[in-house]
Amino acid sequence: MSDAVRILLVAAAILILLRVLRRLLGAPGWRDPRPREARRAARGLGLPVSELARRLDLPESRLRAFAPRYRTAEIPKRGGGRRTLHVPDDATKALQRRILKRLLRRLRAHPAAHGFEDGRSIVHNALPHAGRAVVVRVDVEDFFPSTRAERLDAYFRRVGWDAEAAALLVRATTHGGGLPQGAPTSPRLSNLVNVHLDAVLDSFAKRRRGAYTRYADDLTFSFPKDRPRRVRGVIQKAKRVLKAKGYRMHERRKLSIRRRHQRQVVTGLVVNERVALPRATRRRLRAIRHRLATTGAATLTEAQLRGWASFEAMVRRQADGA
Repeated sequence: MSDAVRILLVAAAILILLRVLRRLLGAPGWRDPRPREARRAARGLGLPVSELARRLDLPESRLRAFAPRYRTAEIPKRGGGRRTLHVPDDATKALQRRILKRLLRRLRAHPAAHGFEDGRSIVHNALPHAGRAVVVRVDVEDFFPSTRAERLDAYFRRVGWDAEAAALLVRATTHGGGLPQGAPTSPRLSNLVNVHLDAVLDSFAKRRRGAYTRYADDLTFSFPKDRPRRVRGVIQKAKRVLKAKGYRMHERRKLSIRRRHQRQVVTGLVVNERVALPRATRRRLRAIRHRLATTGAATLTEAQLRGWASFEAMVRRQADGA
């Protein structure tokens, strides 16, 4: 055996060993996209408030003096009860939209996060789980308020801002110590700050030949084989990872485990064989169209039906184009 062949074999063995160690240690396969900025911030070399003001195209004095204001509103939850919103006033909303457009949209969320991301939809969130033996859905309690200001401060520093600039960004985007449900920045920030959470759970699922996606507070896992021990393991893993990030998992009412013989639904779409609208919804829409065509009266207007038709077409197009 020549020396060149020996070197190649040793290199291959080292690569295999590194992959095995990586799996054993549970290291996520997706890396933080801004390691250089994180190293600079750790050395106290983060970008200052003057640079933040420049990027937001605002006077530095105005940025330092800004005091966010909110009003409280309540809306009914789909499953019952009331949801509390903290709605920013016009000035606060304008600043948050500026932060969203000029700063946050340039940053990367994990590929498993589909909610509130450009070019992704409920269909993309459902597609990885189509035709699986078992689908597990986990819901997070009080997702936005539980995304704490301390984590956001650490995130802003990690992507390159110094302590003072990070504190100003946190003040501008949080309320009551967490993300306000009603602020335009909250959905995007919830994805950005949970990059590591998504990476850990995605890696955990993939090592077991499964799939993982997240749409806001709705986490979904699926597996090609129905192994009860594996299902219990992924639920316990999700519970531990969520707890470590300051979240709490709904363990009863919103924990869903669905097998092939049951209707498997992900973000409102059925995924038993392919991604599609639920059969009951399709039948209802057909009946409404029929009544509108024959009697001229229906529970939905023509404009509402056109909206549903566009939605159905989107689901089919994105599902067929996967």
